[in-house]
Amino acid sequence: MLKRKQKKRQNDNYRQKQDPLIPEDLTVLMDYQDNINRIKGEFGNSTDIVFREFKFGRKRGSCVYVDGLANEELISAFFMESLTEGEWDDSPHDSFQILTDKVVNLGNIQSVTNWNQVYDNILSGNTIFFLDGYNKAVSVETKGWEKRSITEPSTQLAIRGPKDSFTETLRTNTALIRRRIKSPNLWLESMKIGKVSQTDIAIMYLKGIANEKIVQEVMERLKRIDIDSIQASGFIEQLIEDQAWTTFPTTYHSERPDVVTSHILEGRVAIIVDGTPFVVTAPAIFIQFFQAPDDYYSRFDISTGIRILRILAFFIALIGPALYIAGTTFHQEMIPTTMAIAIAAQRESVPFPAFVEALIMEITFEILREAGLRLPRAVGQAVSIVGALVIGQAAVQAGIVSPVMVIVVSITAIANFSTPSFAMAIAARLIRFILMGLATILGFYGIMLGLMFMAIHLCSLRSFGIPYMSPIAPFNIRNQQDVFIRFPIWAMKYRPMFISKGNIIRSGENQKPGPPKQGENNQTSNGES
Repeated sequence: MLKRKQKKRQNDNYRQKQDPLIPEDLTVLMDYQDNINRIKGEFGNSTDIVFREFKFGRKRGSCVYVDGLANEELISAFFMESLTEGEWDDSPHDSFQILTDKVVNLGNIQSVTNWNQVYDNILSGNTIFFLDGYNKAVSVETKGWEKRSITEPSTQLAIRGPKDSFTETLRTNTALIRRRIKSPNLWLESMKIGKVSQTDIAIMYLKGIANEKIVQEVMERLKRIDIDSIQASGFIEQLIEDQAWTTFPTTYHSERPDVVTSHILEGRVAIIVDGTPFVVTAPAIFIQFFQAPDDYYSRFDISTGIRILRILAFFIALIGPALYIAGTTFHQEMIPTTMAIAIAAQRESVPFPAFVEALIMEITFEILREAGLRLPRAVGQAVSIVGALVIGQAAVQAGIVSPVMVIVVSITAIANFSTPSFAMAIAARLIRFILMGLATILGFYGIMLGLMFMAIHLCSLRSFGIPYMSPIAPFNIRNQQDVFIRFPIWAMKYRPMFISKGNIIRSGENQKPGPPKQGENNQTSNGES
């Protein structure tokens, strides 16, 4: 026990030495030159930390900013027009107040008194002004780093939907959401996570619609994160999820503002991380990962048919190779005689059992798919397509695999691409190998056993306290309007009650479209005549 306490004390001391945001003295010094020397010492005389001295009446001072994070043109214009050309009162009591009042033209300002605030503002792109004789400083918002423009989504494409996507800039992402929800009830709360990175995090939700317990749970889980750095939203997902030992995603992420906006309108909470174009929304349910943006921009009958096809493709990707292995190994009587003879003739020269044959093809295809993702875009698609064709044809001619196995693996891969969510598609790819092993040992019984355990596991999952299989299990008749069948927009009157505990009414009465009434037709005809 004593050794453990000593080790913890050593780790705390090491962390305090390594972390520049924990200075020995928290108060800003009176002498501006001492403040500059302290910053230089803390940052190790880094060359991107810029110091510019100025004279303000009879006082001297200096401003500090980071080259590349602050807008240098704005700062230079302030020096030229405000400090060097202006005439200021030399009263020592008014100098700091006059400086503050003049700097307000640059943007948001605040007075900082301790070093934690100083470092945080400098590293956020703001400019700090020190004035000799004052134990406080002025922070001016001068953020001006380079940022990527808003482009078309690269992972979640839609035919009729909007073509804008999130960027790596936090304020751009929050603005894209506020542009779609012009309501004062859209609340935004901010925090910083990461002892070293100090990453900006924003939490957005609709007050009065979102469940307050879920909002508080999200805030508490985020505040419990104690890690050095948050580089992307994937870090947040792994640190706040309910169940770590599962292949199924329990939070949803998207780079489309319209998707995140629709989730917020349903009562979910959006978590926006600075530096990543993917926004996390919670809680998430199973059926949500089969809903695509085009489902809501097309007619309900077309959207319903495509969604059912998508779910069918998910099960094909899940059990396709397992069904082939079980049928050819244990249950030949369930295959039509003509087909069974054709398959047996093709497999006559194959030296491996069906499981090894399927394993070779699946692993080969997974390697080709991974190579296509990692290679440059211009080369990756050609390598994956040509590689699959050449290797498949060569494997059949060499007698390593049968042509039927190539067809089964190809159909499985195409069906896997039909899943809108990449995270859910990966889960199916992993579980597929488990079902293949069970089919090799127990045949169709093994497949049913694996699917049964998977269903039990899905029903046991929670996402911020919400059952993962809602509203299927537990079943809720009112919330079946957007599960397997997508109801018309005018018929979707209620928000998901298992998520939203506030205002669950989504639309008013009499929203069903139709031709005008007989009286309205007569009035229109009379008006035209």
